[in-house]
Amino acid sequence: MARRKGFDVEPFLPLTDVAFEVALALMEGERHGYAIMQQVEQRTEGRVSLHPGTLYRAIGRMVNDGLIEEVAGSQRTPPDNRKRRFYRLTSAGKAVAAENARRLASQVRAARSSRLIPEGT
Repeated sequence: MARRKGFDVEPFLPLTDVAFEVALALMEGERHGYAIMQQVEQRTEGRVSLHPGTLYRAIGRMVNDGLIEEVAGSQRTPPDNRKRRFYRLTSAGKAVAAENARRLASQVRAARSSRLIPEGT
């Protein structure tokens, strides 16, 4: 059973691909939904494109699970005059994302050792 600082991460694992992408985007700091979509698309060089409905369902689940939180007073108004809600990872969210990443890394090591994918990829 994986525990991080007294928090049991197991019930939240594995993260969905979308939830993991959200967590990765929020590791760099708080963002609003559209900025999360842009960051994911940029980081993955367009290989992953999150659709708004999918993204906001994932955000809602992650907020309900305590993995991310809305930043207090986050109805900020950017230059386009649209109020946006900003989110950030909680310490629980960081612990779950880190354990998810460790599991993925283990799977990649296994794929390399079985020669499913070559070393260095």
